[in-house]
Amino acid sequence: MRNDAADLRAWLRRGGIIAYPTESCYGLGCDPRNPHALQRLIRLKGRSTARGMLLIADRFKRLKPFVRPLHAADLARMQHTWPGPVTWVAPASNACPPLLTGGRPTIAVRVTAHPVAAQLCRSLGMALVSTSANKSGNKPAKTAAECRRIFGARVRVIVGRIGRRRRPSTLIDLATGNILRP
Repeated sequence: MRNDAADLRAWLRRGGIIAYPTESCYGLGCDPRNPHALQRLIRLKGRSTARGMLLIADRFKRLKPFVRPLHAADLARMQHTWPGPVTWVAPASNACPPLLTGGRPTIAVRVTAHPVAAQLCRSLGMALVSTSANKSGNKPAKTAAECRRIFGARVRVIVGRIGRRRRPSTLIDLATGNILRP
């Protein structure tokens, strides 16, 4: 199976879903601007649309279209933790699809330090949805083989090793500074 950037971009444009290694587990992702792909991902996981999804990228510039303009101090706080396993809940832009936000005025975003996930975003030239590779309520997949077993041909699997983190990324509310998930 080819995983070069042009092939993956075409797959994602058509509403395809990919599984790829992240800091603590395999993640499922798609083009965050494609409503068909977002719906497919939600159905594939058996996930509520009210939960929303987070986005990852190799640099903040790719996340900017989904986030309202930020005060310099807020942006500096976020960038101080990136790249790394810290996800910030920030105000969503008006252009941010409601399926990403779960109907809330915020969006969760992270600049990943995982080499495979960051390279994917860099070579594709886009942010990616990042949600754990599992059926809702089940344990996340830790290997490419597990992803293939769970999702079969419905997902294109990017082979690589997950990071050493045992837990998902830390989740922080930008407005309050509260840690929502340690």
